[in-house]
Amino acid sequence: MASIVEAGVLGRLFVGHLTEQQEKQKVAPGRGHCSTRGASSFPDSTGLRITERRRRIQASLVAATAAARSAPQSFSTAQQIVCCEAQETLTGTTRVNAGESVQGAYQCRLSCFRKGSRRLQVTAAVKQLQGSVMKGEGLRFAVVVARFNEIITKALLTGALETFEKYLVPDEHIDVIWVPGSFEIPVVAQNLATSAKYDAVLCIGAVVRGDTSHYDAVANSAASGIMSAAIKTGVPCIFGVLTCDNMQQAIDRAGGKAGNKGAEAAISAIEMASLFRHHIRT
Repeated sequence: MASIVEAGVLGRLFVGHLTEQQEKQKVAPGRGHCSTRGASSFPDSTGLRITERRRRIQASLVAATAAARSAPQSFSTAQQIVCCEAQETLTGTTRVNAGESVQGAYQCRLSCFRKGSRRLQVTAAVKQLQGSVMKGEGLRFAVVVARFNEIITKALLTGALETFEKYLVPDEHIDVIWVPGSFEIPVVAQNLATSAKYDAVLCIGAVVRGDTSHYDAVANSAASGIMSAAIKTGVPCIFGVLTCDNMQQAIDRAGGKAGNKGAEAAISAIEMASLFRHHIRT
């Protein structure tokens, strides 16, 4: 997240950058454009020289970035401040090509940075809701597992069950339902979601590309069907179906070098169930 803020800072500094030759340019009295002749100042409403203005911009942006780093939860807010409040508004005509001069006058608004810490404190009062994997107690889950490519789906199921246990979801609060293949997952998931017994439904399957277009039909149907079940019922239905080009990719993602996607899907299920139970449905 820090890189987002830094990117915004660098973007603002780039807009405000002037070469030594451009710093010597001056707005002619009564004119709305730059003159390549005259004194080394670039007057504006504040009467500050460009070098001083640029120094103040840099100092203010650095201060805002430091404040954001001290409050990680406010990074998105800090990004908005950097990109919106500390903007340089270019007036006049600007041409930025190699060997060409740059014409225009920069007007900088630094008010938010003079009150940077206060702004961050105010925006911190905005209510932010999210689920927590540490609140798995009392939540109930259904796990729909496809038997097709069972060597893969069993490994995914093992990863999911181990994750539920890790986050204190009792075994009696988990029901595992087996279906023939990934194509059959959505209809079962939707019925389980409408039963009002479960806080989330985790869907596990493995579709491996073959020589025909059958792979595309099954993968697309499973993905759209699971999403549709969640939207229609209002119960989180988590997509834990692997869609791989070959069996080795599936093995790598079922406890191999790419981790266990079943475990990752279980974490998503706990977080979404917690979000709905403690925030959205209250």
